[in-house]
Amino acid sequence: MVRDTQDSKKKMLEELEFNLGIVSTSCLNADVGRATHYRWLQEDPEYKAYVRDIQEIAVDFVESKLYDKIKENDTACIIFYLKTKAKHRGYIERQQVEVTDTKEFTVKVIK
Repeated sequence: MVRDTQDSKKKMLEELEFNLGIVSTSCLNADVGRATHYRWLQEDPEYKAYVRDIQEIAVDFVESKLYDKIKENDTACIIFYLKTKAKHRGYIERQQVEVTDTKEFTVKVIK
């Protein structure tokens, strides 16, 4: 039984890599239930680490496609990149305020 589980995990990891981390498609192709995949993530640190690596590889791949479009002067991709990577230079649509103070306060409603 343990061998079957290890084979299933291996097949699932291969499918996740092939499908850029898309769980539904990978589960279907590997004949592994989604609940089983998520249980493995919780119970098996090595499996979880492999899945995280696959997710990072997928992000790298998609980023490379974004950079290709930027090199082609795709305006939407350039704007997207600036809004996500150049916020510190003012490329933002709205102001974001982070509150780090955790003091309690009371609001009094006056009618």
